[in-house]
Amino acid sequence: MPEWLVLILAMLAACAVVVVVTLVRDRTASEDEDPSETPDVIEYMTMWIGVVYAIVLGLAIAGVWEARSAAQQHVRAEALALHEISERVRVYPPDVRDRIRDDVNAYVGHVVTVEWRAMADHGRVTDHGTELLERVRADVTDYQPRTDFEAQAYQPLLDQVTAADQARNARAESTGATMPGVVWFGLVVGAAATIGMVFALQIRRSARELVLAGVFSALIAFLLFLIWDFDAPYSRGIAASADPFLRLFPHLGN
Repeated sequence: MPEWLVLILAMLAACAVVVVVTLVRDRTASEDEDPSETPDVIEYMTMWIGVVYAIVLGLAIAGVWEARSAAQQHVRAEALALHEISERVRVYPPDVRDRIRDDVNAYVGHVVTVEWRAMADHGRVTDHGTELLERVRADVTDYQPRTDFEAQAYQPLLDQVTAADQARNARAESTGATMPGVVWFGLVVGAAATIGMVFALQIRRSARELVLAGVFSALIAFLLFLIWDFDAPYSRGIAASADPFLRLFPHLGN
């Protein structure tokens, strides 16, 4: 099911629950009930529950957005390091240069196809990708420079291999969900409590009150969906992409 459809259904469901509960409550309310006599303490509690929950939602959204941005940064760092390796080996002999570039291209091609699907479907990187990067490392480290010019390029190449490996490890560590289960429990319970306090204010079936209550509930559903969508940086709708690899290695995208 497309994620946009899940979002629409969740928002409609939140609105429907509020409307149905309000109508049922209105039908079962006693005739002498006066909605204008809501105790001040309930209004005070409702206000503070809404404020506290809004802060929690804001922190949660900021946290998952930061994790998503960090995941994209890992991809950029890895792609840039591999591009630097591919470019800096130009000072090496043709056979060595071509072998290193071929192995870099093989690794990048595996990442943007097979490994990216594995991260989206299973939340992990592949063993074959690790082997391909180790092959690039071996190509660079095992070569013995024959001239001073090659020797000057050797250490920077090692540094770029290290940078690519570190970025890959960081990417592997950020493939899963970032929000702990206990935080999700708090968000869901907080949403239920916040929406439940709307009924404590004794809203009735007027069009204005129903619309406001429905929009309020739909907004909370949307924010929870947004957190869920950002929670897995590589596998959901607004996810980190492989574009940095494709921009720096355009021939692999054809």
